[in-house]
Amino acid sequence: MKPSTLAPFFIAACLIFAGGPVMAHDDATLDTMTAPNGGQLRMAGPYHFELVVDRTASGAADAPVYVYLSDHAGNPQPAKGVTGTAILLSPKGKASVPLAADGESRLKGMGKYAADPALKAVVSLKFADGSTGQARFEPLAHDATQHHMH
Repeated sequence: MKPSTLAPFFIAACLIFAGGPVMAHDDATLDTMTAPNGGQLRMAGPYHFELVVDRTASGAADAPVYVYLSDHAGNPQPAKGVTGTAILLSPKGKASVPLAADGESRLKGMGKYAADPALKAVVSLKFADGSTGQARFEPLAHDATQHHMH
């Protein structure tokens, strides 16, 4: 075969193999996975972030926010030297929660927020090597879906 007749096959093969890993970690796929700590998983560069919020938080007192770090295979990744912020938005208001390492692969922060099915969050982290990662969450949306199914 001439090189010009192989070009379409080469391009098709590149698209097939390049698209596989991206599709494997989209939000819809991650939402079907059981997160190890009961939170919601999102992909951020080479990491998975798992956001865990207090499902009973009323907004009247500080409540914990946890972010667990793992690689794409689910292996815990070190949180040492990692800092960040979780911005939590709900119909009852906005909270900015500073995050700091709290254990081997976990970050923790405390803030006043209300647990609500409409709660949305943006987690931004800065790693010890200077790289950054960001992910968007709807950590209680699944709870609302489950509630309506009963």
